[in-house]
Amino acid sequence: MEMINAIGRRKTAVARVYLTKGEGKITVNGRDYREYFPHIHVQHNVTDPFVVVGVEGAYDLKVNVKGGGFKGQAEAVRMGVSRALIKLDPEFRGALKAKKYLMRDSRAVERKKFGRPKARKRFQFSKR
Repeated sequence: MEMINAIGRRKTAVARVYLTKGEGKITVNGRDYREYFPHIHVQHNVTDPFVVVGVEGAYDLKVNVKGGGFKGQAEAVRMGVSRALIKLDPEFRGALKAKKYLMRDSRAVERKKFGRPKARKRFQFSKR
């Protein structure tokens, strides 16, 4: 099996995922994913697609991720892994789509408008 690559995005984070046959080693930006994402609930975002399709520990994963915060990066990795697994076997699509791992979550921070302190907040009104 050759290397399968895919891209995942979330907020401003972009993850390039490379999937190969192996023993379940996951590397993010040259470090182990448990070291790169120290929070347990964020680590689950990276491994969930493997658990959903039932192939945990069967593939090695090399990820390059940039932009955004740690949560956005983890969800970008999740999307990239899901897309790579579908390239590997199209039968996985139904299970991953049911969990909404293939949907691009387009929510992002709203821009600040001029004349206001934040995007929607207004300065305090003074009657007198």
